[in-house]
Amino acid sequence: DAAEMWMPAGSFWTQPAGEVHITAAKGEDNMAFIEIDHGPYLVWPPERASDNGERPVNAHANNLVWLNADDTSWISADGPQLAFLWGKPEAGKAGGTLLKLPAGFAGEIRSTSSMKAVVIGGELEVTADGNGQSKTLQQGSLIRSEGSATQRIQSSGEGDSLLYLRTDAPVNIASGQETQ
Repeated sequence: DAAEMWMPAGSFWTQPAGEVHITAAKGEDNMAFIEIDHGPYLVWPPERASDNGERPVNAHANNLVWLNADDTSWISADGPQLAFLWGKPEAGKAGGTLLKLPAGFAGEIRSTSSMKAVVIGGELEVTADGNGQSKTLQQGSLIRSEGSATQRIQSSGEGDSLLYLRTDAPVNIASGQETQ
């Protein structure tokens, strides 16, 4: 009986295990990245629904708080920005973060543990640590690293690039001037 809540690209939501929900998409160009935090993922009919005490989180893209990725104590729209979604941004703790890179941004993502990054919007040129080969990643592409790694990145599309990061420790975002 819930009212429809249409969420644009860059929005975030959680769905508590066992609860009834309906997910739908409008138009033809849609993508949703679905991450199962704890398995197994089971689909039950509504009469088997349950309430485990969790509540859903629905964050519309316009309601996210963006922090400057170089100094999270100050908000700036000129450089890369982070929006913390879930978890704790500290070593040994899993967490989910959105990373927004302005058009033309060049720099590095440095991680010290497991990192998965999904390109949610825009286009990104990525050169992996020690690889030397550049790849163009578009919406839906995945970057994955284990242990300490550096990904050289450039937002190559016309607009901002948006990535969802799942990490086990905070990442460091450095602009091109710092990486030369």
